[in-house]
Amino acid sequence: MTRVIDMTPDDVAAALEAGTITLVDVREDHEYAAEHIAGAVHLPLSRFDLAALPNDPDRPVVFQCHLGGRSARAVMYCAQQGLPIDSHLAGGIDAWKAAGLPTVKP
Repeated sequence: MTRVIDMTPDDVAAALEAGTITLVDVREDHEYAAEHIAGAVHLPLSRFDLAALPNDPDRPVVFQCHLGGRSARAVMYCAQQGLPIDSHLAGGIDAWKAAGLPTVKP
């Protein structure tokens, strides 16, 4: 069974700031357009394409969604396909905002 690593908002923010991860937002288009985390790559889970995932060995992918369910499913799917992606933002963008971290809004 694949272990999903829960990253805290502060851990993700620090890693984004340091440039050591690539954050991939798996929410739908309308959710991303309404509000997202700066620097996140948008790849909706409903149209998930492994070939579209960023592939930088120095910046592992961390998934993010609204509450954490879809991002955990993305981790599981990647594991089933043999990709070494195991982390997500626990609690999603809601936890990010609850931690007082900024988002981008139109």
